[in-house]
Amino acid sequence: MWIDTHCHLDAAEFDADRDAVVARAQAAGVTMQVLPAVEVGNFDTVRDLAHRHNLAYALGIHPLCVDRAQADDLDRLGEALARWRHDPRLVAVGEIGLDFFVDGLNRERMERFYVGQLKLARDTGLPVLLHVRRSADILLKHLRQIEVLGGIGHAFNGSSQQAAAFVERGFRLGFGGAMTFDRALNIRELAAEVPGHAPVLETDSPDIPPHWLYRTAAQRAAGQTSRNEPSELPRIAQTLAELRSWSLDETAARTRDNARAALPRLAALLDSPT
Repeated sequence: MWIDTHCHLDAAEFDADRDAVVARAQAAGVTMQVLPAVEVGNFDTVRDLAHRHNLAYALGIHPLCVDRAQADDLDRLGEALARWRHDPRLVAVGEIGLDFFVDGLNRERMERFYVGQLKLARDTGLPVLLHVRRSADILLKHLRQIEVLGGIGHAFNGSSQQAAAFVERGFRLGFGGAMTFDRALNIRELAAEVPGHAPVLETDSPDIPPHWLYRTAAQRAAGQTSRNEPSELPRIAQTLAELRSWSLDETAARTRDNARAALPRLAALLDSPT
């Protein structure tokens, strides 16, 4: 069994064939997906999808959505976390974090939302799914001040020192399609060298396609698509297996155990007879 720890199944790219996407994932052995929300407007959607397909979900406000968020959206997130606090499929607060790669964003507002969501995670006892893009040090600064129950550093591409700092705080690190590119030297080195209890697998579907789905700008302009989906996870996992000198079975077992450790409610959900 494989676990996709980060999949945006609610994305519009899946509107035409969402049920088929889930069926392909299950046929490939990807029997669990974690569906993170990105803004208040899709809280109900990810929850409904998780219940419909026996998956898991997280609630949060993505850093790239902060600029269009309403002033009371943190309050609405807190209300949703309280309302569904006993839902076993709610496994984390996420996707939250900071993005210092995209120009023109209000960093102060982004950081304020991040801090507010860390406090909600702390108060509800939930781990977090962190968006980490050129922002690892500031994320860590606030994690030192606001203790949360660990979580996952999604699509991690920081330094080895930053990786170690996250792992020391109980975080696992997400590796996906980017790892399959030979020129992604830093990501591949991290995937090979972080402690064995650190890596988890993800697709970030429909984004971050592996190399075999990548399309150039010209190809995309010609109508070719590069949509990623969770059924690609086992093939992505082969890269991690090669980098770690693990068998594919060992890779599945280790990343599954790591995901369960990162998201305790996910472990309980997987162990539940229902």
